Amino acid sequence: TSSATAIQSTNLHRLYSTSKQNMMKFAWDNYKSFAWGKNELRPLTRNGHIGNMFGGLRGASIVDSLDTLYIMGLMDEYNDAKEWVETSLDLNSNGEASLFEVNIRYVGGLLSAYYLTGEEMFKRKVMVLGEKLLPAFNTPTGIPRGVINLGSWSWGWASAGSSILAEFGTLHLEFVHLSELSNNGIYTEKVMNIRKLLNKIEKPHGLYPNFLSPVSGNWVQHHVSIGGLGDSFYEYLIKSYLMSDKTDEEAKKMYYSALEAIEANLVQKSPGGLTYMAEWRGGILDHKMGHLACFSGGMVVIGADDGAPEKRQHYLDLAAEITHTCHESYSRSATKLGPEAFRFDGGAEATATRLSDRYYILRPEVIESYMYMWRLTHDPKYREWGWEAVEALEQHCRVEAGFSGIRDVYAQTVSHDNMQQSFFLSETLKYLYLLFSDDDLLPLEDWVFNTEAHPLPVVRKNCLQGEGGTHDKATSE
Repeated sequence: TSSATAIQSTNLHRLYSTSKQNMMKFAWDNYKSFAWGKNELRPLTRNGHIGNMFGGLRGASIVDSLDTLYIMGLMDEYNDAKEWVETSLDLNSNGEASLFEVNIRYVGGLLSAYYLTGEEMFKRKVMVLGEKLLPAFNTPTGIPRGVINLGSWSWGWASAGSSILAEFGTLHLEFVHLSELSNNGIYTEKVMNIRKLLNKIEKPHGLYPNFLSPVSGNWVQHHVSIGGLGDSFYEYLIKSYLMSDKTDEEAKKMYYSALEAIEANLVQKSPGGLTYMAEWRGGILDHKMGHLACFSGGMVVIGADDGAPEKRQHYLDLAAEITHTCHESYSRSATKLGPEAFRFDGGAEATATRLSDRYYILRPEVIESYMYMWRLTHDPKYREWGWEAVEALEQHCRVEAGFSGIRDVYAQTVSHDNMQQSFFLSETLKYLYLLFSDDDLLPLEDWVFNTEAHPLPVVRKNCLQGEGGTHDKATSE
């Protein structure tokens, strides 16, 4: 049957969820066989990859997978992962690590594992790691450096260059929970200080440029994007509001003002009728949208209910239009997977023109927006689109020993990039699983996903908080 009729028939989404679980088990088993303890699996050469993003930290795929395995009820695999974290995750390693990546993957992954399972060991580990991130804020402005050394030797503040909006703006959710768990306000203070500075400085047309100097506290240049470099800053504004049980009025105000500036300056409609978000370079628009910017359909829809009531339908429409455009970037390629970036200038729309933009590295953002659109509208097309992505992943990205990104989504014969990214296990497969699950699995009223898809509980101040593990249905078992 066609995917459409299949999806409409009654309980088939159970079957679909099972297939996501099978994809996860396949990705995990191969990581375990060939790359255990390394950061990521290289599935073609069947070895592990360490990379330099995490400094001396290891096991990125393990920490990123804890919650996915648990939610999917893959308990043997979850227990292997838990045991590795307990015995082998070394938090004292020397080496320059990205503050942003360590925060979203390791801090986020450990926080979620703790909140889902109530396992104290995860809380102990994340408290140690959180403390090691604090020296990054030791700058003249309190805007953190992009890199941090987790080892014992650290020269305090010495880094030149500028800090990236999406990096220093994507700490808020995790740091609020670090303060909650440690009963130490220092973490919240650090991220509130960033917000205070951003509120104070002049914003061109109400937009937030992507680079800021941690020394002077001024913008370094006027490049604005909702894709890489900017993306998750905006996402964390609305999510901070939602995670605060809708009490963080400052986050709310900043989000809706930023969205207004984005709509006034960046949102465009192509001649073919596709809505997209362009990039802004000192007032000149670049008519290009990155795969990373495709999270914004999901972002706009989760914020639709809390803006001005008369704008609610407008936001729902905008979210649907952006998500539709991102689906078009998938459906217009030979593989039915979308490119890293696609353009809207001259002729072809929603397609990558440059070879350097044609790759797909197992990214989640388009599927993430399908999941939020499904949860908030229940329009069956989002499950149909998700199923198309599953089929494309199975056909083009599954190799003998795992899943791999591909170098050109428009090529009939695929060329693999030999990398099973940790975010494929953390985000892509989790969002697919949730897209085909019932709404009461990690309900959006109770959980907010960090930008690596790690679910964090809404912080409710009015009632006694349970000790973790007490939340709503957290596994499908």
